[in-house]
Amino acid sequence: MAAKFLTVIIVSASLLAGSVFARTPAPEGAVVYIISPANGEVVSSPVTVKFGLTGMGVAPAGVDKPKTGHHHLLIDLSAQPAPDRPLPADAHHKHFGGGQTETSIELSAGRHTLQLIMGDMNHIPHDPLIISEKITIHVK
Repeated sequence: MAAKFLTVIIVSASLLAGSVFARTPAPEGAVVYIISPANGEVVSSPVTVKFGLTGMGVAPAGVDKPKTGHHHLLIDLSAQPAPDRPLPADAHHKHFGGGQTETSIELSAGRHTLQLIMGDMNHIPHDPLIISEKITIHVK
């Protein structure tokens, strides 16, 4: 009995450690994109980034409404975030859980990459991903 109980604890712990979260299906044809700045543009900081979205709606984080999500801005990432986990919140992953469709960000002088990804009410990317093309900007 004790061995069976220990096995349940070990299996439960390993499932939690490597658990994946349920992903929300992406609305067919949904596309997210950066309206501005344009790819290759030379800009000054702070940089105003305007978000575009077609084929779905924007809803704040925590709001369970079909065919909606909210924006996350990926800054200077070399790899995409894990698609089966909530998006982190840090200097490289900016959340717009209030339903915002633009932001102003401070960036140091030099080359930077920007990309948008939609997250569901729990900040988990949709399935399949709704992710923009990555653009490069130059801050003077």
